[in-house]
Amino acid sequence: MAEDSSRAFVKDVKRIVIKVGTAVVTRNDGRLALGRLGALCEQIKELNSQGYEIILVSSGAVGLGRQRLRYRRLVNSSFADLQKPQVELDGKACAAVGQNSLMALYDTLFSELDISSAQLLVTDSDFRDRDFRKQLNETVKSLLSLKVIPIFNENDAVSTRKAPYEDSSGIFWDNDSLAALLALELKADLLVLLSDVEGLYSGPPSDPKSKLIHTYVKEKHQGEITFGDKSRVGRGGMTAKVKAAVNAAYAGIPVVITSGSAPENIIRVLQGQKIGTLFHQDAHLWEPTKEVDTREMAVAARESSRRLQALSSQERKKILLDIADALEANEKLITVENEADVAAAQQAGYEKSLISRLALKPGKIASLAKSIRVLANMEDPIGRVLKKTQLADGLILEKTSSPLGVLLIVFESRPDALVQIASLAIRSGNGLLLKGGKEAKQSNAILHKVITEAIPDIVGGKVIGLVTSRDEIPDLLKLDDVIDLVIPRGSNKLVSQIKSSTKIPVLGHADGICHVYVDKSANMDMAKRVVLDAKIDYPAACNAMETLLVHKDLVTNGALNELIVDLRIQGVTLYGGPRASLLMNIPQARSFHHEYNSMECTVEIVDNVAAAIDHIHHHGSAHTDCIITEDQETAEIFLHQVDSAAVFHNASTRFCDGARFGLGAEVGISTSRIHARGPVGVEGLLTTRWILKGSGQVVDGDKGVIYTHKDIPINS
Repeated sequence: MAEDSSRAFVKDVKRIVIKVGTAVVTRNDGRLALGRLGALCEQIKELNSQGYEIILVSSGAVGLGRQRLRYRRLVNSSFADLQKPQVELDGKACAAVGQNSLMALYDTLFSELDISSAQLLVTDSDFRDRDFRKQLNETVKSLLSLKVIPIFNENDAVSTRKAPYEDSSGIFWDNDSLAALLALELKADLLVLLSDVEGLYSGPPSDPKSKLIHTYVKEKHQGEITFGDKSRVGRGGMTAKVKAAVNAAYAGIPVVITSGSAPENIIRVLQGQKIGTLFHQDAHLWEPTKEVDTREMAVAARESSRRLQALSSQERKKILLDIADALEANEKLITVENEADVAAAQQAGYEKSLISRLALKPGKIASLAKSIRVLANMEDPIGRVLKKTQLADGLILEKTSSPLGVLLIVFESRPDALVQIASLAIRSGNGLLLKGGKEAKQSNAILHKVITEAIPDIVGGKVIGLVTSRDEIPDLLKLDDVIDLVIPRGSNKLVSQIKSSTKIPVLGHADGICHVYVDKSANMDMAKRVVLDAKIDYPAACNAMETLLVHKDLVTNGALNELIVDLRIQGVTLYGGPRASLLMNIPQARSFHHEYNSMECTVEIVDNVAAAIDHIHHHGSAHTDCIITEDQETAEIFLHQVDSAAVFHNASTRFCDGARFGLGAEVGISTSRIHARGPVGVEGLLTTRWILKGSGQVVDGDKGVIYTHKDIPINS
């Protein structure tokens, strides 16, 4: 995720106060969340080694103590004792027992990481003493100089506060306000408040309409926010955190509220990433006057898609033909913007494979326009009757095709993907939200403008929304009530991040590790043509060959050597598996599960077709795999046993493409096994609806009709 300009202050941060809430320290059942605490301590170790000064404020003692004392009371109680009403445990006793357990845990975790920690318990009345505050500063300064982590907590066991969980009088009233006080007193550069949610939302986080607030502006958000329930275990939940954050921020200490459950969140904050909610005294200067509301964008796409679906087939067809004409009419303008993106990418030092995918080569716009026209002239996919059944006399049930709704497509590098996806969305009657890579920003902007201006007002250009900031993706991924399908097109990292960040169904593939297996009975002239095409036709494509598997007999008859020579002549760098690297004297590949996306590939020798299939299943990505053989029986074994989205016989893996399959275009290639698999065209963007036509029939306990369940011709 890119650094955000409003987070530039992190460059000057050295001393950090981190507050860990009870909901982070403990699990839902009250027991310690050892995994989360371990991950937190590892982050602190990393920051400590980088020269940051870390001060920890940790809650959780009372909750831990209560859990332990309840267990001890249970063990020491008779059956008769357990039948009596149970008296609530004394909170101060819980604090005393729990604090000992909490510090023992921190000491153990930090010791494992070769870090020392120190316990400092304070009360509200301590801060009224000027000498205490002076000594506190000197002690903390000494500890930090020794790379020791000071761990603060309110000393609830001896606090004079009448009701520690309710009494909010005094200098501080909970560990959130204590953390803010310490940040000011110890002159910290940043305060991080860790919670069990990602940050401050506009409403209860469980409400799907609530939106994560990235930057808190007091004048704007103070009256807009609706808080949910208080913390399940702590004193005040988000209300207390916001109050403490506002006080610290307006006193000059930047504050970030973020999740203590997400890995490396503190490190990501210090990298300048837009994580959680930022409170800063200059926040009102950073916020744009009008935010782009991701929910509004998604809702607008859905409403526009319904107007699109209401059009006739001919009207939708005309929209596509108009888009194709508009692309060709604006080709020079599109080329200028694309060349600017390519030049910027080259100057930034991007990899050649990315620049190759970024460039709209000569003839590409004409090719895209042609694909759109093919799509326009295909049979209308919306409202097709797929099955027709007579349930009873005069009661007819139809299964019909229907748009999915709103699609979110996140893609990297390739601006031509925007055109393909937009045209498929129009043809299938879906609303669309697009987020392209920053390296294609100008190309995507001009393509989006040309396409949406060709859409008539009766539908509206908002049927296709262009998301311009990567920071908006987390908000979009939460809109499972508005967005129906996410399709990521890009790196393994991108796909994996999206899959782990949303409840919305995700369609796509993480890798394109495609194999070509050359069998012992292969026609070698054919094999050379297919292998070279699969590798060099477009090395950056996800359907390019990444691993060449060769039958062992081709080593002894010299055929493998001929393949190797031809690949090298074309400029392909070769790496070998254990057998090939030894026999062919080529460097060994780091991993068989590797997608080069460039003029490189892996070569390995296998004993037979069964070994080739086994290799593909162990190291492939279930994308596209090919066999070259003249033995029909061997070919059938390969075609039926290789469990990939596309399996070919004597044909290049580069044929795995929506346009080449006659789909008109594709939104991507799916390796999923649910809904759509392989190149995803119009049909992959549809679902089904049931239409029942009757004449007043009622169920009446299934006595109202006589069921026939008879299939009838679709055209009847």
